[in-house]
Amino acid sequence: QVQLVESGGGLVQAGGSLRLSCAASANIFSFNTMGWYRQAPGKQRELVASITSGDSRNYADSVRGRFTISRDNAKNTVYLQMNSLKPEDTAVYYCNAARLGGDRLDYWGQGTQVTVSS
Repeated sequence: QVQLVESGGGLVQAGGSLRLSCAASANIFSFNTMGWYRQAPGKQRELVASITSGDSRNYADSVRGRFTISRDNAKNTVYLQMNSLKPEDTAVYYCNAARLGGDRLDYWGQGTQVTVSS
């Protein structure tokens, strides 16, 4: 069973920065894509950023230019550097790892709270 453990969330003022980490219990090359999703109260979970095993990155329009996703293959860890944070970035952030094939197989972390105060 794959485990994803997030860390790095917290409370920060608007304009500040946080770095989220997602440590996987498996070799992250075994996943076709890894990403960060977020869910704010009363809203659907949405994709924030993703990175493929080939290092292709994708960002939501709302975070492009402010957030950066990266990976450390030696540590089986994916990061999300979040700069210029806004109150609307407040949400629970979830790490995701996916294996694509005939059926997509998703793994999720437990989530980490990010709160941005104005």
